[in-house]
Amino acid sequence: MTETARSATVDELRQQIGSTIGVGEWVTVTQDLIDRFADATGDHQWIHVDAQRAAAGPFGTTIAHGFLTLSLLVTIAPQVEVPAKMAVNYGLDRVRFITPVPSGSRIRAHTVLRDVTEVSGGIQTSAEITVEIEGGERPACVAVWLARFYL
Repeated sequence: MTETARSATVDELRQQIGSTIGVGEWVTVTQDLIDRFADATGDHQWIHVDAQRAAAGPFGTTIAHGFLTLSLLVTIAPQVEVPAKMAVNYGLDRVRFITPVPSGSRIRAHTVLRDVTEVSGGIQTSAEITVEIEGGERPACVAVWLARFYL
């Protein structure tokens, strides 16, 4: 599991806009994890769960669901930490699944702080998360993640 990025005040956070605030630890996307995600979501498409059929398919193996990769951001992406009464996931501005994640691959996330804005009762951060596949040339996923911190 990735540790939270260094705690920062709002002013310190603003000074980090445009900077990489962390790179997560490598996590292996196992077939068991893919199968459990398929069970949880009801998405049992063969490219995810049928190893024999997927071996003859376009990727040569099973691949993780895009939404599985996205859900792993909670685990693999270094997070902004602000002393606050409460923090909430506010959503995503943009998500792109660029490269499939083959079963057995290792992924990690790079977090770049894009913006810090004031909202009623606190601040909102915008961070660009890039999910890297070990040994891959292109990222698996790029997403802009919004979080709100109520001060």
